[in-house]
Amino acid sequence: MRKIFTNGNIYTFNRIQPMVSSVVIENGRFIDMGDTDQMLAYWKNSETEVIHLQGKTVTPGLTDSHLHLSMVADSFVNLDLTGVTTKREMLERIQEKTKELKPGEWVLGGNWDENLFTDGSIPTITELDYVSPANPLLLFRICRHAAVVNTKALERSNYHPAITVPDGGTIVKDELTNQPTGLLLESASEIITRHVPNRTYDDWVIAMRKTIQFAIKQGLTSAHTNDPLYMGGLEQTYQIYDQLLNKEKLGLRTNLLINYDFLDEIRDAGMYAGFGNDTLQIGAIKLFADGAFGRRTALLSEPYADDTGNYGEAMFDEEGLTDIVKRARDLGFPVAVHTIGDQALENVLDVLDKFPNVSYRDRIIHVQVLRQELIKRLAHSSRIADIQPRFLASDFPWVQDRLGNERMKLSYAWKSLMDAGVICAGGSDAPVEPVNPILGIHAAVTRKTPGDTHDGYTPEEKLTMTEAFRLFTEFGAYPTNEETKKGTISRGKLADMVVFSNHPFQMDDADELLETEVEMTIIDGEIKYQK
Repeated sequence: MRKIFTNGNIYTFNRIQPMVSSVVIENGRFIDMGDTDQMLAYWKNSETEVIHLQGKTVTPGLTDSHLHLSMVADSFVNLDLTGVTTKREMLERIQEKTKELKPGEWVLGGNWDENLFTDGSIPTITELDYVSPANPLLLFRICRHAAVVNTKALERSNYHPAITVPDGGTIVKDELTNQPTGLLLESASEIITRHVPNRTYDDWVIAMRKTIQFAIKQGLTSAHTNDPLYMGGLEQTYQIYDQLLNKEKLGLRTNLLINYDFLDEIRDAGMYAGFGNDTLQIGAIKLFADGAFGRRTALLSEPYADDTGNYGEAMFDEEGLTDIVKRARDLGFPVAVHTIGDQALENVLDVLDKFPNVSYRDRIIHVQVLRQELIKRLAHSSRIADIQPRFLASDFPWVQDRLGNERMKLSYAWKSLMDAGVICAGGSDAPVEPVNPILGIHAAVTRKTPGDTHDGYTPEEKLTMTEAFRLFTEFGAYPTNEETKKGTISRGKLADMVVFSNHPFQMDDADELLETEVEMTIIDGEIKYQK
């Protein structure tokens, strides 16, 4: 059926017709746009559905270029500690959760952040044992680079002092007793996760259905998500998304980043970059080059300002990183590399320079500390900077102590990247940050945490409202080579749009974004969410 969405303030991000009041959709694609009276006169017939936008602001559909929908699903099932501001509250929430469980059942979840605590630091294993004496516990930090466990969890893992810890991982021990403190860093959590009962296929379907519907409610029409390690492998991950998106037609266009651990499986399955359809596709090969700032494991070229002698950690040496990229290239895949520190970025670029480009663009995820010479190397038509503006709201001001004033000048430097011609796409890294893309746009425009009254951290790196929206619309299509299919409201492109309650491009104060809600999410010309 033909549909005409009329009487809106429609920002197309199409340079030929940057703003229109009506769009015409047929067979899931935009076929025309312009003045409302003209569109109705030319296209309306007895079978046309007319939807009145009542003067609301409309943009192309929003894309999150990097998140973990499977981990977001945990908030619908497991203990979610997002926003907890005291250690005491964290312990109380754990104790309450145990009351819902039988003895021996796992307490799972996370999203705690000790930088928010006002009464101390990370709970000790003794404290965790006190609030969860009969239930093994595994709770990941918000960055997913650290986790806390209790004694029951260590017992389930058959822990002993000589246990083999996966490369890059650390079991933090008390200096006096040499006993575990309950804190696990990086891949050390794998000694626990391999003993956690797997969620069943049906459980995953239920949780992911809720998660996808939640993402659409936030205005997302496309998502690039990394899940196989968490969802029981490549085959099950693809099957779940195929059921929900292609069979149930929930709508969210999804590109799956595949962990390098599954390279052999993806080869044997005959999959390739771009395998699938406009709704569900296989994307790049995901790997980590370094850690994160929270535990000072992001790899820097100079020591941390608040930990002299510590440069962070490389997840692979040059030989290991080169081998993974070569294996991906042999299958024609681009890579998507978690890269936070400037030394990690240099290492990744050095390896990429050894190989010819493939059809799809390589993705450098996070890109938080830069140097001028590295920005120039990123400005490449086959490279994408997957940035997460909302990180700024969570990382400041404490990250300034980690990096020092001089290094901050080119940290979280999105304006510098874009001005240098680097293709940037916006994401959330949810559940590290909230799924809501409006919060990422707000952080990009204001460079401050909601409620702050200053002019923003490194204000010269602020983006305009239009630039920030482009991160999540037009440029969100580039990592998946879909810029000719979506990202702008243009004739022939997929009919994805978002309708807002407020007028972002007419705001006197960008903080008004925080009061802006999604009124309608349209995917393939179908209203998938309406307030």
